[in-house]
Amino acid sequence: MSYVGPDFDPPRPRRSRRGPLVVAVAALVPGALAGWLVWQAVDGNGSGGGAKSAGAPSSSSAPGSPSTSPTDDGKPRTSPSPSSPTPSASRPAATGPLKGKVIVIDPGHNPGNFQHAAEINRKVNIGTNWKECDTTGTSTNGGYTEAQFTLDVARRMRTILQQQGATVKFTQDGDRSWGPCVDERARIGNAAHADAVVSVHADGSAAGNRGFHVILPASVHAGAADTRPIVSPSRDLGERIAGLFVRETGSAPSNYVGDGTGLVVRKDLGGLNLSTVAKVFIECGNMRDSKDAALLTSGAWRQKAARGISEGIVSFLHG
Repeated sequence: MSYVGPDFDPPRPRRSRRGPLVVAVAALVPGALAGWLVWQAVDGNGSGGGAKSAGAPSSSSAPGSPSTSPTDDGKPRTSPSPSSPTPSASRPAATGPLKGKVIVIDPGHNPGNFQHAAEINRKVNIGTNWKECDTTGTSTNGGYTEAQFTLDVARRMRTILQQQGATVKFTQDGDRSWGPCVDERARIGNAAHADAVVSVHADGSAAGNRGFHVILPASVHAGAADTRPIVSPSRDLGERIAGLFVRETGSAPSNYVGDGTGLVVRKDLGGLNLSTVAKVFIECGNMRDSKDAALLTSGAWRQKAARGISEGIVSFLHG
């Protein structure tokens, strides 16, 4: 997601907090950063080893029509139309280590948002103030949209987590023409009494800005927002996801926010402010940087990203 627009104001400078991710990586994946250095040496141009070029522009359809996202080989994958039975509330596997756990995945934005400017521009209460319902998200220079990316990664995560017995629910699955708004996204996780919620995004920063970062909720107690009970578990969730994301993808923490830790604390996001359960956002890379875009448009890399995020969730739930 871009830092420009509703619910995504530019983060303010903050003091260095290198400790948490260093500790998390040391505890969870001792070889993660070493693996990243090997990746840099082997593939210093950041191409991701077989990553394809940026995809075609989104072919999001009008309300009532199927939306599409690319498969690993770049061919369209049809999503259910709003009139189709929604898979957003998925059944758990019969058995597995995550049996009884509820995980909510929030694929950022919606492929149809750009067709519904009036709806997504209306203001909603994010606890501390009012902001627009949502944004269209960003895209690569080649036209592969953030909304396509987030749905693809989210669906891959669902498969991984369901195989371990979890009940996985989506805030949207290409099954509605726009939205939901950021406040509704938070309510979906709360209503599900989720054990963990992850909002999947990709950034829209300047070229040359590279890497991933995980956004954690700040301690907020104002208006309808009270994140104090979820700050600690959310940080634990975020640190574990960051560590496992490094290990699985070989990507480095962001070089433009987070002081090299891969962790950013923010108080301006309604999706975090209104959550009553452990929740984080992850910006998997910068779509506006050509090297990051080559990764984000690769189906093989998106599978690694889905695995890294999922394994972070599993680690959090297992304690």
